[in-house]
Amino acid sequence: MIAQVETKTYTAEEYLELEINSHDRHEFINGEIVLMAGGTPDHNEITSILNAILRVSLKGKPYSIFASDQRLWVPQLNNYTYPDVMVVARPIELQSGRTDTITNPLLIAEVLSKGTKAYDRDEKFAAYRSIPSFQEYLLIDQYRLQVEQYSKTEANKWIFSEYSCMGDRLSLTSVAVEISLADLYENIELGE
Repeated sequence: MIAQVETKTYTAEEYLELEINSHDRHEFINGEIVLMAGGTPDHNEITSILNAILRVSLKGKPYSIFASDQRLWVPQLNNYTYPDVMVVARPIELQSGRTDTITNPLLIAEVLSKGTKAYDRDEKFAAYRSIPSFQEYLLIDQYRLQVEQYSKTEANKWIFSEYSCMGDRLSLTSVAVEISLADLYENIELGE
C-alpha cells in the first residue's frame, strides 16, 4: 500500500508573504506553490535578446518591458506567475494593495523548456487569455528554430503563426516591432 502525500493548499495571501521572504521564485497555481526551475544559458540568452530587441524598438513609446523577475497576477484564476518577457502598456496597473504585481500585460513571451513546454502551451496560455489586456503570446523554442505566435483578433479569437527559418521575420501585432529569427537565435547552438 502506497501512502498518499497530502499537498498543502495555500491562500494567495500566504503565498505572497512566503514569496516576499524567499530567495527563490515560485508560481502560485490553484492554491499550490510551485518552485520555478533555473533556466539554461540558451533560455536566458534568448530572453535577454528578446528583451533587448523590444527595449530598443519601443524606446520613447508608452510601454514597459519586463524580463523574468516581474510577477504577474491572473485575477480570474487567482494565479501568480513570472513570464519570461512581458510588454505592458503604461500606465502599469498593479494588483490592488500591491506594489510588485502587474495585472495588465499586452504581450507575453515564454521560452520553452522541456519540462514546461506543455504547460506553457496549454494551461498557462489559457490562464493568460483570461486577462483582458492580453493581446499576443510568443512561445520560443530554445532547442530548435521555432517560434509560435498567437495574436488576438477579437474576443475569443486568436490567429496562430509559426516561424522556423533563420530568414523569417516575425511582425508583432500588439506593438509595432519586427523581429528577425537570425537576431533572436544569435549565438544559440540549436540541437535539432
